[in-house]
Parts: sequence; structure tokens; C-alpha cells
Amino acid sequence: MGNRTRTSLKLPKPPGLRGVVPLLGLAAVAMLGGAGFLSMTQRVEPDEQAVRQVYFGPSKGVGQGIYGPGLHLVIPGYERLHKFPSDLQILDMNDTEVRFEQGGGRMPEDYRVAPSIRIQTSEGYQVTVDVAILYRVLDPYKVVTKVGPGRIYETKVVVRQGDKILRQTLGRLEAEDFYNQELRTKAIADARDLLAQDLEEWGLEVVMVSLRDYTYDSRYQEAIEQRKIQDQTVFKNKAEAAAATQGAEKDRTLAEGKANIEVERERGRAEVRKIAAEADLYFRQKVAEGDLLVALAEAEGTRLENAALQQAGASNMVGLEMAKAMDGTQVIIVSTTGAGAVNPLDLERLVSGW
Repeated sequence: MGNRTRTSLKLPKPPGLRGVVPLLGLAAVAMLGGAGFLSMTQRVEPDEQAVRQVYFGPSKGVGQGIYGPGLHLVIPGYERLHKFPSDLQILDMNDTEVRFEQGGGRMPEDYRVAPSIRIQTSEGYQVTVDVAILYRVLDPYKVVTKVGPGRIYETKVVVRQGDKILRQTLGRLEAEDFYNQELRTKAIADARDLLAQDLEEWGLEVVMVSLRDYTYDSRYQEAIEQRKIQDQTVFKNKAEAAAATQGAEKDRTLAEGKANIEVERERGRAEVRKIAAEADLYFRQKVAEGDLLVALAEAEGTRLENAALQQAGASNMVGLEMAKAMDGTQVIIVSTTGAGAVNPLDLERLVSGW
């Protein structure tokens, strides 16, 4: 076997504490500096806005400047930022939502509930209305200086003023007016305008007021149901009367139409009879005129014949005609004696008799 060469492995020596201490010191200083810096800042979230309040010194009080989202330097004990939401806020005056919250339900941070409003109408009935008010914080400076910090403006201003103005505005309506969409919408619009004017003084902006539901008390509910039934009965009777009137008008129109048709048919038949009578009269007139012409012609012929027979030699013509009539006659028996005796051989006498 060959000779083996033995080598030794040298490990690096660990650094001494002399090099670690400075690093730990720097880290500690950095941590303390970061913690100190964070303790001197306040964060404003993206959906927030803030105003600065100084507790003492020449700048003591609330500044009017608005601080937007981000980290802002604040000296503890000397000043602070009062933060308010910048997004849309909802106040829902609804007994159902109040019971849900009282039963342990949780609402979003920008959603506040309050009891429904009991309104006394002008005729003494009570109507319970559910109303939603949508608003936002428009001027945090006004809110802090006139109302106070935090969300105290919800109960102290929005709930209180909203309840007051809605009672005044909707209380002018009669109970039945809530059924009238036009009157109901106008009343809510008036309430919205009045509430907007009022809340503007507190640094709040009203976006919308919505009447979500309304409920009558049982006394009026029964009365209004009976009235609606009566109204529907009256409407039904009017509709039936109108239908009967229209039916009678329809029958009258049909009868008039049939009568007019029959009149026109009779007028047509009379016209046909008239035309037929005129045609028959015309025919008879023409036939009579023809008969008259024929009679006149025959009379003229007879007259001419008689006139011709009265001329000289006419007796000979008669005798010839008589001879033609007696042509072929073999035996003629005539009386030759007595008063009416006729001698057929006496032509002169025979001719003079015609």
C-alpha cells in the first residue's frame, strides 16, 4: 500500500461579540425610531377625511384644512386628527332593522338604524312610515365645531332633524293621501329640500330621502278597506250602467242601421217599379201610336176606295169584281119574284145596288 497524506480541515472562527453588538444596537435604534415615528402619525383610510385639532399654543383649536387618505404626522399630546367618513352614509328609520340589531345583528359601519316615524295625519289617524336618508359628511370642520367629534352627528343631527322635518312635512297629508303617489312623492321631495337646508348648516349633505313603506293603524286600516270596498262597488255599478248604456246605444244603432237598410231596399224596389211602369207606359204609348197609324191608314184606304167607287165607270169595276167572285159558280138560286126578287141577268140593276 502507498503512503497516505494526512490533511487537516480548518474551520473559520466565529466572530466575537465585539462585532455583533453594534448591529444589534443599530437594529434597536431603527425599531425604536420606527415605533416613535408611527406613534407620531395617524392613518386616514381611503374612505375617510380628517381635520386637525391643536390642544394648546398659538395654533390652538380646530383647523379648517381637510386631510385626505394617507399617513399624517401628529405630535401626541399636542394635536390629533378627527376622522370622518367621506363615502355615502345611510340612516334607515325602520323598526324591523332596529329589532334585528337589538337581537345581535351587525350592521355595516356606514349604515345606521333608528325607529320608524309615527306620523299624526291631519284628520287624527296614525301612519307609521319607514324612511331612508342618504347623506355624506361635506365639511368635517363644521361637524367638529358645531356638533362634536366622532359619529355623534348621527344621533344629534341626522336622526333628530330627520324625524322632526319628516313629521312636519308628512303630517300635512291626510291618511288617504299616502295612496296618492303624486302627493306622496311631492311631500317627500319637500322634506328632502327642508332637510338639506337644515343639515347643510351642520356640514352634512343630503343626497336622497326615500319613503320605503307606510302602515296605517288598525282603526284606519279597517275604515279605508271599507271605503275602498264601497268605492269599488260604486265603480262596479257605474261600469255596469255604462255597459248597459253602451249596450242600448249599440242596439239602437243596429236598429237604425236595419231600418236604414230596409228603407233603402224599399226605395230600390219602388225605383224598379217606377222604371217598369214607365217602360210599360212607353210600350203602350208606342203600341197605341202604331195602332192609330194603322187605323188611320186603313181608314184612308177605305176613304180612297169609296171615293174611287163613286167615280164614273166604277160600276163596271164592281161588276167585274163580282164576276170574278162568281167565277166557277155553276148554280145560283135567287128569288126572282116578290119584293126582294133579283134578276141576275139585269146587270144594270145589280150595279146600281152597290
